[in-house]
Amino acid sequence: MPSTEPPSVPPANVLPKVAAVKAADGERLRAVHLPGITLTVRSRRPAREGLPPALYVHGLGGSSQNWSALMPLLDGVVHSEAVDLPGFGDSPPPDDGDYSITGNARAVIRYLDASGRGPVHLFGNSLGGAVVTRVAAARPDLVRTLTLVSPALPEIRVQRTAVPTGLLALPGVVRLFNRLTREWTAEQRVRGVMALCYGDPGKVSEEGFRNAVEEMERRLQLPYFWDAMARSARGIVNAYTLGGQHALWRQAERVLAPTLLVYGGRDQLVGYRMAQRAARAFRDSRLLTLPDAGHVAMMEYPETVATAFRELLANTADAVDTGKPAGGERTDGAADSEPANQTTGG
Repeated sequence: MPSTEPPSVPPANVLPKVAAVKAADGERLRAVHLPGITLTVRSRRPAREGLPPALYVHGLGGSSQNWSALMPLLDGVVHSEAVDLPGFGDSPPPDDGDYSITGNARAVIRYLDASGRGPVHLFGNSLGGAVVTRVAAARPDLVRTLTLVSPALPEIRVQRTAVPTGLLALPGVVRLFNRLTREWTAEQRVRGVMALCYGDPGKVSEEGFRNAVEEMERRLQLPYFWDAMARSARGIVNAYTLGGQHALWRQAERVLAPTLLVYGGRDQLVGYRMAQRAARAFRDSRLLTLPDAGHVAMMEYPETVATAFRELLANTADAVDTGKPAGGERTDGAADSEPANQTTGG
């Protein structure tokens, strides 16, 4: 449901100017103006004409930059675009202040309808995973395949390490947190985020860490940053409580597109135990579990995720040729020589 709270920040056209987010080599950024929202889209030039389109959707507190490690690995397979959800990255807040899962799904659908890129290979991480699940259930005509990295689907027993993030949804918590952490530097904040999101934060390069600190400094200058975080967290919590046909697990069961599910064994935000439930819920699914990965496997093990996606496409093509279901089973492959437990569900 749309938020009933009035937007607490000024319209986008009177927001203060801050530095734009960075674009990696081979990337370009552009603003797409749509009714009620302006979206920043990060794209890569396709390796050749005629490649099928792909769209990537980030998680809570993230941006399209979260896909910059994965996208170049798929240059010869898809034509990649990643979107900054409203209020994140370089996208200003939505005019109606709606940060719900449904509101974000509506923004993705609005972009795909306006751009005419659909059907696309749709990727989502965490919050973005819940958003694209809703998109795939509501508009199957827009989705070729679905790839979900640690999707934020409802859990009965939430991990203790995920509770502080959920608490951001409570009124007044963000204000309290800001007061308690007023003296924290951007570097301290980034270390905290990486400790929560990465299976092994020590694997982050010095350049990657410096870029993350620079981006954190930029975000903290945005007057709507914490409001967007709080409302988005509230959107996730609200989605967890929905029942009936709007329940996320019910919508997962309605997804027709071949689906790749990626779960990390060291994920502190989405329970590793949810992997098998997801594999059962999505009817045409392939499951990749990475024991050493955290919450952002596409940033930690981009080569492994890229390989799994390529195999999803190969299986899907085989299914079209033979008339058989697209699912398959793999027990080969490894991340840093660790066996990757991969099964098929559904």
